[in-house]
Amino acid sequence: MARKKPVGKYKIKTHKATSKRFRTTGSGLVVRTKIGKGHLRRNTSKRTKYLLAETIVVRSSGLNRHIKRLCPYMSKKD
Repeated sequence: MARKKPVGKYKIKTHKATSKRFRTTGSGLVVRTKIGKGHLRRNTSKRTKYLLAETIVVRSSGLNRHIKRLCPYMSKKD
């Protein structure tokens, strides 16, 4: 039996580190979490730890383009 010829474009691999660090909102904005949550938080105030939990919208258009190129399927809705 002959093999089927591939139809369409190639699949692009997702950059896993980028997919773990960034998310998209419902409106399509790219958001990220704040840094400094890994360790050594024992001596920081409760307010500082609370503020580390919020997400920030990525404003730079060049960085947005770079993130969307690394994660091409991140903005697709199922």
